[in-house]
Amino acid sequence: MEFLLNKIFVGQPKTVGEKDAANLMDREWTSAIFKELVEGSVWAGKTGMTGDGVFDTEHHGGPEKAVFAYASEHYLDWQKELGNSHIGAGAMGENFLMENVTEDLISIGDVYQIGGAVVQVSQPRQPCWKPARRFKIKTLALLIQNTGRTGWYFRVLKEGFVEAGQSFTLLERPYPQWTIQKCNEIIHARKPNFEEMRELAHCELLAPGLRTTLGERIKKREIPDITKRVYGRNE
Repeated sequence: MEFLLNKIFVGQPKTVGEKDAANLMDREWTSAIFKELVEGSVWAGKTGMTGDGVFDTEHHGGPEKAVFAYASEHYLDWQKELGNSHIGAGAMGENFLMENVTEDLISIGDVYQIGGAVVQVSQPRQPCWKPARRFKIKTLALLIQNTGRTGWYFRVLKEGFVEAGQSFTLLERPYPQWTIQKCNEIIHARKPNFEEMRELAHCELLAPGLRTTLGERIKKREIPDITKRVYGRNE
């Protein structure tokens, strides 16, 4: 079955909320998670899509996170489980809404031709507190992590125009064992398998920043505190 580019979304940082709201979830915050649907051809560049922006440059953006992709199939699950019909296409802040592919079917290092561009899978997304703030569901980032419906990032090997409706053509698959699903299981395990983590950290096509993070985790032999990432300014 072909992987399809269902929709393309881009957006610039936006500030929403009330500065002094009593409820933390209602307070002012700024993010580029609010994407808008784009029609026609869009340029996929080395550091992102034309028209797309990044607010938190410490944790987002750059060539290893040039394009964020999410599986369209997941939205039906979220709507059913959370009873929220607003959690639909674009809700996770993705650039590529992809069809016929989920985290178990795509691997680190996979190279795809899509339109005039060539992209490569670089890492899973590690969800932060912002989707939770957007939909006022405090545990949403943790749910994204625990379900494995994280999405993934592409680096852009060859810049070019892409358009919704186009198919992804697999050109290379050097690490079929390192599916995004498997990476998520290793990275977020409550009882880490440090040997598997070491093997993953040695995968040369995994984003360098994540390889470093895993290396430090292995060295310390400890589970990181994810509270700041998944709850952040929501508590």
